Amino acid sequence: MSASAILLLSACVYLAIGVPVAFALGLSTVTALLLGSSFPLLVVLKETFTGIDSFPLMAVPFFILAAELMSGGSLTAVLLRFASQLVGHKRGGLGYTNIAGLTFFSGISGSALADAAGPGSMMIRMMDKAGYDRAYAAALTASTAIVGPIIPPSIIMIIYALQDDNVSVGKLFAAGLVPGLLIAFGMAAVNWYVSRKRNYRGDDEQASWTEILRTTFKAIPALLLPVLILGGMRAGWFTPTEASVVAVFYALICGKFIYRTLEWKALPDILSRSALLTASVLIIIGTSASFAWVLTIDGLPIKLATWMTAQEFSPLMFLLAVNVFLLLFGIFIEPLPGVMVLVPILAPIAAKLGIDPIHFAMVVILNLTLGMITPPVGGLLFVTSNVSKVPLAALTRELKPFLVAHLLILASITLVPGLSTWLPGVMGFK
Repeated sequence: MSASAILLLSACVYLAIGVPVAFALGLSTVTALLLGSSFPLLVVLKETFTGIDSFPLMAVPFFILAAELMSGGSLTAVLLRFASQLVGHKRGGLGYTNIAGLTFFSGISGSALADAAGPGSMMIRMMDKAGYDRAYAAALTASTAIVGPIIPPSIIMIIYALQDDNVSVGKLFAAGLVPGLLIAFGMAAVNWYVSRKRNYRGDDEQASWTEILRTTFKAIPALLLPVLILGGMRAGWFTPTEASVVAVFYALICGKFIYRTLEWKALPDILSRSALLTASVLIIIGTSASFAWVLTIDGLPIKLATWMTAQEFSPLMFLLAVNVFLLLFGIFIEPLPGVMVLVPILAPIAAKLGIDPIHFAMVVILNLTLGMITPPVGGLLFVTSNVSKVPLAALTRELKPFLVAHLLILASITLVPGLSTWLPGVMGFK
């Protein structure tokens, strides 16, 4: 049996018995080297450290720290109040507030899990007290939190750009805005339908213009962070890595001197949480790199590319095949290792077929993030179930209309490349 076959089979076995993704990838690499290769096990350590030995990866811990600083500075409450005053009075108002709040927060966190565990958990409690079905509130939160890795800044996009030289972090950040907003509008459409059907009412009173102006003015510094990141990168003021450092200082200034809610004594806890989250992300990236190395050495990417070329797929047929494959693949593995393992294989094939690399990147990222809410392994489902205390079975039942909306949005992104490529072109990213 070839090393690739042993690698993939052992990875499936380790994941099936509940081994965490990072360790499953590392253990399957060791298994493949022991049973199907003559390479020494030292290769695992070498490739793992090589996978994280990258200057652009320094952006990951800084963006994570910026999100933690903003959360520690009561940013979540500010954004939720801002969202509530806009849509909270409408039928299903708290559902719209949930969607708007998570969409705003995604421009800071870059992580779906952080969105669901932070502002998402607050919104679930608020919706539950207002008479919404708790399982529906949890399903809405999980479905909307997918916006986190799509709207910049995005950790997944940083990793993707490291795997495909045809795209840059700046172009991917710009490309994610329209798909991210489409997801938010899609979730709002589902909320509109369910709220009418179940008669979920909004707040009785709409905020006064004075209150709206006051809350909006207070939210502006938080809302400017993604504008600062994208605008600064486009203007050439800083690279993506430097932008992450700027985001940290901006978050610190906002929390301590603008909102005045960030305490110096809270910094050790914030730094500790950021370090733990960074370590978990980098472990996954490192073991994914060693996993992908075995596939490359065994020649699987070349074999797959040769086979696909022989099939004479049209660009559309290839994209449809990739959609089906990634949706199935995403059920069992998280987006980060999915990008690390699959992009070096699939992106060159897409380039040969003349598919725009930015368009293909958004198709891949949307597919893999959708796997986070696809039963039975979706990581967002477990996080949301845990913070909401809703059984996984009840949460899954409420997901059906949201999954339909996500699939429709994915089909739109696949069939209309301009939804991904228009904004990077308008902003002048080359």
